[in-house]
Amino acid sequence: MTMTEPAATAVGTEHVDVLIVGAGISGIGAAHHLRCRFPERTFVVLDALESHGGTWWTHRYPGVRSDSDLFTFGYGFKPWRGPSIATAQEILSYLDEVIDENDLSGTIRYRHRVTSAHWSTAERRWNVEVTRDDTGEQLHFTTDFLWMCQGYYRHRQGYTPDWPGMDRYQGVVVHPQEWPDDLDYAGKRVVVIGSGATAATLIPAIAQTAEHVTMLQRSPTFFLSRPKTHELAVTLRALDVPEEWTHEILRRAHIAQGNELTRMSFEAPDELRKFLVEEMRPLLPEGFDIDKHFNPRYRPWQQRLAVVPEGDLFAALRDGRTSVVTDTIETFTETGIRLASGEEVEADIVITATGFDLALFGDIAFTVDDEPVDFTQRVTYRGIMISGVPNMAYVFGYFRASWTLRADLVSEFVCRLLAHMAEKGTTVAVPTLRSEDADMPLLPWADPENFNAGYVMRSMHLMFKQGDREPWTHMHEYVEECQMLSAADLDDGTLAYS
Repeated sequence: MTMTEPAATAVGTEHVDVLIVGAGISGIGAAHHLRCRFPERTFVVLDALESHGGTWWTHRYPGVRSDSDLFTFGYGFKPWRGPSIATAQEILSYLDEVIDENDLSGTIRYRHRVTSAHWSTAERRWNVEVTRDDTGEQLHFTTDFLWMCQGYYRHRQGYTPDWPGMDRYQGVVVHPQEWPDDLDYAGKRVVVIGSGATAATLIPAIAQTAEHVTMLQRSPTFFLSRPKTHELAVTLRALDVPEEWTHEILRRAHIAQGNELTRMSFEAPDELRKFLVEEMRPLLPEGFDIDKHFNPRYRPWQQRLAVVPEGDLFAALRDGRTSVVTDTIETFTETGIRLASGEEVEADIVITATGFDLALFGDIAFTVDDEPVDFTQRVTYRGIMISGVPNMAYVFGYFRASWTLRADLVSEFVCRLLAHMAEKGTTVAVPTLRSEDADMPLLPWADPENFNAGYVMRSMHLMFKQGDREPWTHMHEYVEECQMLSAADLDDGTLAYS
């Protein structure tokens, strides 16, 4: 038996040792680790989309690119050879190489949407129901271990607030997540509502041909200008340093810089605020009101820093192609938007770069022994498993560092757990609260004092809880977690084996 040939256990049923849900960054990485560590085990990767890549396949808006450096957003096991900030197509090409080099294409099933997952203690396995969106066919998979790598938001629809008057607006309203192929913005007046990474990416791209672009924000964002290609990468490549060395050196450099910014955000937030503001000041037009438009009320890194490659957003502001308005929306009108200040912004097109809706585990219905799982009453185990849910792991990346840094750590942890179970001769592992944890206070999934992005705050009521002690916490920083997870004791009594 090979990993690309799952065993058929009944008519219409396939059984695999590990079932991975999602063929984006997390799922492809998980598949690589499984193939390397357990070549004898079978697995498949199911994805509801038409191709691999997740975000990088679904997002089609102009200028779409990374907002993290690719030396850390790329996998630790595969050197990144391109610029530090990369386009979606460059990232997809990189993922193509990972799939080809690891012979993974035969393990991935596209347009396979998982609808429900049912754990049976009697059978010691998951029963997973799947719909093929291309044919409507209903499929049944069984698996010993379920690995949720589906991402954290709904790909089909972005988040757009319901503003007054939207029904009378005569122009076009578009969310970047649902970008139409035929949208013509050349010579048009465009308003982009939002000021996060998507707006910072989109605006410089469309400002090249639009008549004018207005970035309309309720509150400012911290921006950080960085070169597309790190100067150290240029130096190392000029010296013919092996790509593997260059990748590792740049990876460590970016991690160190990120750690320092994070440290300052907690220990010296005023100093970091001053640094970020003064970094932006010389890149903005003379007399620009930086405190109003680019100096947020929140602490630096309480929401994501938006990276601006080569300062392209600031260049669009300097040459007059773009302007910034900081205000709240009173109502849409027939021809634009009226603000609380009374100002009216005319617009032929309104782009709602207002974020996304988080989807817990892909909105899949879970049961354990026929009992529906209410995740809001469960506790995370190391941000990787869920209390009372057997043989299931999930991937959720970092807020302040590249998603892939944590995806790699989770893959290493899960593979270590699978090997440990084999060594113990057990087939089931369930995160279980110990007697000393029984009265542990259950805390919200996210602490607003730590990180309070809109999608996090909107999703609090959907999410599992965390505790006040290890291993029932999550949202650590990479610098501490890379040590914690590798040293985690798998026999400390918090995993019940059978």
